[in-house]
Amino acid sequence: MPILPGSTIAIFGGGQLGRMLAMAAREMGYHLRVIDPDPGCAARFSVEEHIVASFDDVEAAAWLAKRCNVATLEIEKVSTDCLDRAAAFVPVRPSSGALAIIQDRGAQKTFLKKAGVPVGPFEIATSAEELERALVSLAGPCFVKAARGGYDGRGQVQTQASEEAAAAWRDLAAESCVAERALDIEAELSVMVARSPSGSVAVYPPALNHHESRVLAWSVLPAPISEDLAARATDIARTIATALEIEGLLCVELFLVKGDLLVNELAPRPHNSYHASAIACSTSQFEQCVRAICDLPLGSTEVLRPAAIYNLLGDDWSGQSQPAFGRALELPGVRLHLYGKSVARPGRKMGHLSASAHTAMDAVALVRAAKARLK
Repeated sequence: MPILPGSTIAIFGGGQLGRMLAMAAREMGYHLRVIDPDPGCAARFSVEEHIVASFDDVEAAAWLAKRCNVATLEIEKVSTDCLDRAAAFVPVRPSSGALAIIQDRGAQKTFLKKAGVPVGPFEIATSAEELERALVSLAGPCFVKAARGGYDGRGQVQTQASEEAAAAWRDLAAESCVAERALDIEAELSVMVARSPSGSVAVYPPALNHHESRVLAWSVLPAPISEDLAARATDIARTIATALEIEGLLCVELFLVKGDLLVNELAPRPHNSYHASAIACSTSQFEQCVRAICDLPLGSTEVLRPAAIYNLLGDDWSGQSQPAFGRALELPGVRLHLYGKSVARPGRKMGHLSASAHTAMDAVALVRAAKARLK
């Protein structure tokens, strides 16, 4: 049954994704409550109530759920116990079962392999000795990632040989890890899928992503790739969303390696690489998320005009001074999106620039030029 405007949505996580999700929901007539341990979280001014509590506080989760009609999340760090406790009172979308698979990289890779979707060579290890055997089996440079936690390149180390297993295990300090063979990546893509409780599915065209120091620098929608490659990417993403029985959004990150597509990781929420959907598509990822979790008809994913985004990190701030936003906005078509974070730290996502153009790469050139003007 649809959860109609006027109802209240609970969001686990008050970061920038929660903030933008709340803004889209408010525009559609919903009320919002958020739970986040940070008193100064980005979403605090976009919701009616901000509950300051940790993501493993089951009683806070229950208190929140009792005052809402549906719950969702914008971050994977929420404990499945919290989602299960909330689910005793309201629908929780996505479910704790889907989150449990995605939270653990080993479980995620194993699930993907069993689902028949392509993944790169990997091994799971729960000790330094197992990791050494895994690196021998994978034979060559690898990325070793903690099974749980970590993002934007955190929680992982690169190894060149099995002799480095002990050091890698010590550095990660994790109960388990996933060793993945290093790949010769031609391009990095992502595909966003929306799936409603009634089973309706809407898939966005793939986005092309460019990372610097393992952090997303810019992204463009649609990816300037062949129709065949785009169709293969969307088919893979649709297959995974259906297998996971996702309710809400699922972003599937993919590597293009020698013409083949390999799934990298999954995110059961709005995603940085689809911020451009707000100006490129008929329906933004945030409005689509609201539609999906509330079991409303899903919106069109058509790209009306190519668009790109460029991330703004805390590194762009110099001391207490802001970047030269005015100079960036002098370029016609450039827009500024700041997340309301009071403290700029190196590597912290503070906002993004966006722009649309006649072609995807023209949009990329425009946001890159705007970014260069910030200095």
